[in-house]
Amino acid sequence: MDTLLQARIFDTAEAPAADRLALWLEVVAQTPAPMRVRTAHADNFLARAEFLDLGPMRLVRYRYPSLDGIRTRKLIRRSDADYYVLALTLNGTGITDQDGQRGVCSPGDFTFFDCARPQEISHHADDGQAAASLVALIPYDALPLPHRRLRPLFSSRIPGGEGVGALLAGYLSRIIGHPEQYHAVDAERLGTVGLDLVTTLLGRHLVSEEAIPTEVRRRALLAQVQAYVRQHLGDATLAPGTIAGARHISVRSLHRLFEDEETTVAAYIRDERLARCRRDLADPALSDRSIQVIAARWGFRDKAHFSRVFRAAQGETPQEYRARHLEPARIVNSTASAVNLSRTY
Repeated sequence: MDTLLQARIFDTAEAPAADRLALWLEVVAQTPAPMRVRTAHADNFLARAEFLDLGPMRLVRYRYPSLDGIRTRKLIRRSDADYYVLALTLNGTGITDQDGQRGVCSPGDFTFFDCARPQEISHHADDGQAAASLVALIPYDALPLPHRRLRPLFSSRIPGGEGVGALLAGYLSRIIGHPEQYHAVDAERLGTVGLDLVTTLLGRHLVSEEAIPTEVRRRALLAQVQAYVRQHLGDATLAPGTIAGARHISVRSLHRLFEDEETTVAAYIRDERLARCRRDLADPALSDRSIQVIAARWGFRDKAHFSRVFRAAQGETPQEYRARHLEPARIVNSTASAVNLSRTY
């Protein structure tokens, strides 16, 4: 059986209140960006960190009380500092200062900085709320952009509510939020896709996007197109023309994009729709929904056409697939009911 992705979790709630801040600082000291921290919650520092390695980069989702931090040259010399950090504010207001630049980030905003340079941060949330952020730690050599070109972006606010920013925010949040939905062998590929989106996001905020390698731009565009398709699977009129128009590219360019993936636009749409149908057909909570309703939900408006496509892909009819997957659930439920009935009597 394939191993699933699993985050490593550190939670200070498992330690006595008096030890929590010291334990937190020990954990932060093991990252590429240790800091000196000041906080009004030193006597009971309830914080949590979730670490997830994705090949070329590492994700960390933090939750902590309001704090201020400073990264000095002395701390930099003690750490492996050849890293960039792209941080997404999840809750509270984050303020960063580096190289004379200052960024103020609200929830949904990114900021970007260099671990090898001194920095100050302030992250405060409303009373009674924890501050939270999602951080991507990226080695210098994993980001295919010239280091000197990136300096104007340090500590800048990068919106994450639309376009590539929104796609990246959703992508990283989905992975760190549900790593169990992915296989460990896919970690490298997931990290590469994430890096492509990071590179594209940063490139959009440079003077010119020519700094972004052609292959990175292609893969990032593919990720955007695939995200658009997944969001519109229920639209029976979804077609190459509408997809290309939404991404402001030609239909020919769209087809060429999928040729490099050894598939077609139509095949990708069909496979994604079938995947959603299989999921719903095997879900006991949806057993009262007809097969036709499930098929229509994911863009198959013609029942006969859906049956033919499904059988060609699965080697069995939708009815047979549903019966095979729901029967074990019925047996379990029947057994549980019998046990409960015997206990009643």
